[in-house]
Amino acid sequence: MKYSLLCALTFGLAASAAAQDDVPFAVPGSGAYSPYTVDSFPNRVLFGDTHLHTAFSADAGLIGNTLGPDEAYRFAKGEAVRSSTGVPARLQRPLDFLVVSDHAENLGIAPLLAERDPRLASTDYGASLIARMEANDPAGAWEIFSVTKASGVDPLVEVDGLYESIWARITKAAEMHNEPGVFTALIGFEWTSTYQRSNLHRNVIFRGGKETADTIVPFSQYDSADPEDLWAWMAQYEADTGDRLLAIPHNGNLSNGLMFDDVKLGSDTPLDADYAKRRARWEPLYEVTQMKGDGEAHPLLSPDDAFADFETWDKGQLGPAPKTPDMIPREYAREALKRGLAYERELGTNPFKFGMVGSTDSHTSLSTATENNFFGKVAALEPTADPIRFEEVVGGIGGEEDVAQYAWQTSASGLAAVWARENTREAVWDALKRREVYATTGTRIRVRVFAGYDFTASDLPRSDFAAHGYETGVPMGADLPVDADNRPPRFVIRALRDPDGANLDRIQVVKGWLNADSTTEERIYDIACADREIVGGACDGGVGNTVNAAEATWTNDIGRPILNGYWEDPDFDPTLPAFYYVRVVEIPTPRWTTYDAKFFNVEAPEGAPASIQERAYTSPIWYTPEG
Repeated sequence: MKYSLLCALTFGLAASAAAQDDVPFAVPGSGAYSPYTVDSFPNRVLFGDTHLHTAFSADAGLIGNTLGPDEAYRFAKGEAVRSSTGVPARLQRPLDFLVVSDHAENLGIAPLLAERDPRLASTDYGASLIARMEANDPAGAWEIFSVTKASGVDPLVEVDGLYESIWARITKAAEMHNEPGVFTALIGFEWTSTYQRSNLHRNVIFRGGKETADTIVPFSQYDSADPEDLWAWMAQYEADTGDRLLAIPHNGNLSNGLMFDDVKLGSDTPLDADYAKRRARWEPLYEVTQMKGDGEAHPLLSPDDAFADFETWDKGQLGPAPKTPDMIPREYAREALKRGLAYERELGTNPFKFGMVGSTDSHTSLSTATENNFFGKVAALEPTADPIRFEEVVGGIGGEEDVAQYAWQTSASGLAAVWARENTREAVWDALKRREVYATTGTRIRVRVFAGYDFTASDLPRSDFAAHGYETGVPMGADLPVDADNRPPRFVIRALRDPDGANLDRIQVVKGWLNADSTTEERIYDIACADREIVGGACDGGVGNTVNAAEATWTNDIGRPILNGYWEDPDFDPTLPAFYYVRVVEIPTPRWTTYDAKFFNVEAPEGAPASIQERAYTSPIWYTPEG
């Protein structure tokens, strides 16, 4: 009976439509019946990793990593895999996108050795490496690689087709795993400049696919250790192919003060307008948090910020030399953002106008960023009861005790979050380029920020919050236009906890500005607090802590799953340039070392905090006065 009625109804509608072709199905009103037909703004947040190494990186494959790009993508997509040490591994939830960013220097040397590639074996360098591997002496092979790399001369540069074949394997894996609308595999590599043992590394990310990417081999430190030469190479690639590139620097905290320096590399030449324009063009983002420490802020630079000392690596560098205090102001994101305002006034362009992302920098092929699923930075430090898991020296190698960074100090961080319309290469890359992105330390907090002059507190619960935000103001990563009436900026912010994570403790606005005398200042404003009032711009009382370290557990008895905030800058001066970014902080949860101590029934390392407060950092919004 139902079938008959349906048929009759269908026939009747068809006949009616045929008889009245000029009658639309929807009655005309103010617009289309569906309110979403004209929406084009980013309406979903995607979580991913823009910095992951596989066995195709020498400092992974030569020291125990046996998993290649294929395994890396399968793991990121939610499949269970076995780690290089045989430990079963799987993500709690799949990632939305991934960049396999293997080091360009001697790209693919480990799999070539494993395959006894005849092109490699025909060189003295390759033969010496193969001999070490056949003698079961991986440490000796690593030493040969390290010494050769330090020389600055690529011993394989003349081997025809070697790097091309490896790069083609990497791009093939990306093509195979890229599923538009489901999972995005962005093509990329890491340029690993270690100028005078200083970390100046950048991850280079392609917008396009294999067809254009295969026209080059990745630019390496052997080609140049100067980022200006990298930018020139990127410009030539774009001109030759029509594809697009961007670069993401990371770990300024290990750069000996060079990451955000005031002079050009290796000289006393001050930064000029051309340098500023090119850096702003090619480096729209900075990786602010990852395994080798958090790089948002430093307690010496931000003594009034109670959250500035978070997973800090500040004792040494990549090598044995100790850090000196004069380096620190040129190593951290917030300070660079402030100094960028001064450069814009002086040069007309801000060279440090970057958005913020997090990523892992894992060298295990496993993009794990949660505290209870942390597979370490390298294969030797994967989950194990062996003391090496905590005690291995991973920073300040070869130096004195006071510069050493130990494996237990490695962070489980982080993730990159992008606001996009769809999960495709183009949409993800475009979000990265326009800086509508944010960093998390591994948690999947959802954060949305808009700034403008006409927002009110009543906008926070709007059902069309995003549409109204784009119509009325600008999102994270954007420039806020000058208001004709010099009104102070108003911000509306929504934050939602990770559905499988901890409640939120607070929302903060971090403001930096440039005074008329070219000095810079900063201030942190608490604008939403869980279960406390705001008094004098700060939460009235500290956060609680439900962590049971002995059991490695915690509860959501404190904090809030959702925090919203409306804020108007009370200290606004329309004549002074400024930036604003949002920091969202969770309640305390167990650190990975606490989980490990419980699981393996071992003592937590001395000095390791039992708990941490995971967080998110949004890309800034900039205000620049006219003139």
